[in-house]
Amino acid sequence: MNTIKIEAAKKPLMVAHRGCSGLERENTNAAFVAAGNRSYWGIETDIHKTVDGKYIVIHDDNTKRVTGDNIVVEEATFESLRRLTVFNKPSDKKDRSDLCLPSLEEYIELCKKYEKQAVLELKNAFAKEDIFEICDIIESLGYLDRVTFISFCYENLVFLREKCEAASAQFLISKFEDDLIERLHAIHVDLDIKHTALTAENIALCHEQGITVNTWTVDDKERAEQLAAWGVDMITSNILE
Repeated sequence: MNTIKIEAAKKPLMVAHRGCSGLERENTNAAFVAAGNRSYWGIETDIHKTVDGKYIVIHDDNTKRVTGDNIVVEEATFESLRRLTVFNKPSDKKDRSDLCLPSLEEYIELCKKYEKQAVLELKNAFAKEDIFEICDIIESLGYLDRVTFISFCYENLVFLREKCEAASAQFLISKFEDDLIERLHAIHVDLDIKHTALTAENIALCHEQGITVNTWTVDDKERAEQLAAWGVDMITSNILE
């Protein structure tokens, strides 16, 4: 099994969603390495803050779907979460002891090793000091200039702008709303939008306004090639490359 290659006259930058999650279990170091060894421009992941103030990689608010253990991530300690074994893919059996929830630092170090853009989703609402600390951690690893921060929580991006005026950032959203362009310009961020909300016309409008357009999560080859023809800048996918 391998990724599916898209064909386009001008190919968008490709982002591996939760790592190369079509091949390896999502949001594990195995998925990040699989993406690192391929042609992806970026590797996307999600982080939460643990109850003891550390940052861990996982998409959901609890661990049940990926480990079988129904633990609320933000109410657990980092070490207790690290001891969990993540289901293998595709068997959904805990038959690989190397699969665990990565730390923020491990994710950044792997993006750095493979020279990939780190597309980092800030899950839920973070306090301002948390956003500042995340930036400081990444800066201490020498990789802040290769991170694109994304979030559905607009306030997270407001805090980010207070800390890092020039950091790459994208507002995650599902619909192309009337005030969207205004909101993006207000804090100088780009767009990461559900692909079903995109048209050739609103992509062109974003470009006219100087806004870069990323889109999620596109796993259909024909749809990706249509979006590429419309001029989308980035495509986030589980399996397309």
